[in-house]
Amino acid sequence: MTEVEVKELRKEYDGHVAVDGLSFSIETGKIYGFLGPNGAGKSTTMNMITGCLAPTSGTVLIQGHDIFEEQKEAKRHIGYLPEIPPLYMDMTPAEYLRFVCEIKHIPAEERASAIRDVLCRTGTEEVKNRLIRQLSKGYRQRVGIAQALVGYPETIILDEPTVGLDPIQIIEIRELIRELGKEHTVLLSSHILPEVSELCDELIIIAGGKLIARDTPERLAALSSGGMRLRLTVSGPADAVKEILQRIPAVREFTCTDGENGETIVSVIASEDCRSGIFFAFADAKTALLEMQVEHTSLEQIFLGYMETAGEVKDGNGSNI
Repeated sequence: MTEVEVKELRKEYDGHVAVDGLSFSIETGKIYGFLGPNGAGKSTTMNMITGCLAPTSGTVLIQGHDIFEEQKEAKRHIGYLPEIPPLYMDMTPAEYLRFVCEIKHIPAEERASAIRDVLCRTGTEEVKNRLIRQLSKGYRQRVGIAQALVGYPETIILDEPTVGLDPIQIIEIRELIRELGKEHTVLLSSHILPEVSELCDELIIIAGGKLIARDTPERLAALSSGGMRLRLTVSGPADAVKEILQRIPAVREFTCTDGENGETIVSVIASEDCRSGIFFAFADAKTALLEMQVEHTSLEQIFLGYMETAGEVKDGNGSNI
């Protein structure tokens, strides 16, 4: 089921185009990574998706409701944590969440249980009666996530939820996001690429306000590297290995080098996953395939590859490479 549908979204500021005809959708039950360089339009897009900022043109549908025409109904289905959490420092978390319940029109008889639930889910019960200004940044982020959860929205949108946190706090917030992903659809913006790689089922990459790529990390890795990359260790001469691999249609290219113990080490680029075909080809040739590994492309390599294609990679002088 489609939770959020973005259609031809565009935002201009005094002639500058921040978001340029952006279209994508997010589906139920996944954690999405929303990536792009500084100035790509990520925060602007999130603010428009959540109805905090009006677009120049385009539409956003939340559970089929137009966020700009049916704000009250659409906003029932989303929770939002901006990069700077909208907290009131002279309130306690309990007081603040009661205030959020009122804003979100949670029925009075349901507010106490709703607050208890989000405090429990975000691990903020023990600080619920302390002033927010006295809390650590990690706890403030948790309170910010708690306000996004009030009302049990299907979709949670998080803009840089771990920025400025220490390593222990980052681990805790990541685990919280992982738990949220079990019950909610999550759209997560982050500059910490290992974090995105660890948490997200799919990636949406934008640059210059435009969609550059959207797929699973695995498929994006295969596309950015020109196919699936494999490393083989074979007990046999290179000539025999070459003859076997040339008979496998999905194998596009390969290189052979001599190993330390007389084996042949092979790097393979294939147009598709052909591991079973390689295994049986070597078995039929009675040549021992000692090891076969997928060579994974890091998310940093994927991201830089797409940014270079989009002209977003700069040299030391700030010029496009």
